[in-house]
Amino acid sequence: MKKLYLTIFFFFISSGNAYAYLDPGTGSIILSAIIAGLVTIKTYWNILTEKIKKIFNKKKKEN
Repeated sequence: MKKLYLTIFFFFISSGNAYAYLDPGTGSIILSAIIAGLVTIKTYWNILTEKIKKIFNKKKKEN
């Protein structure tokens, strides 16, 4: 697996100039994707913590 990572790393280091253009729309799409990812992680975390709290509350009620 280490060899695969090294191969990919050296591939990207040895590549030449791309002469690519990123317009402002691309930047807003990237920003929107980052924000959506953060909101998704936050929502998942909240759901996970609520499930864990329910498990512990059930145990307390049983005692």
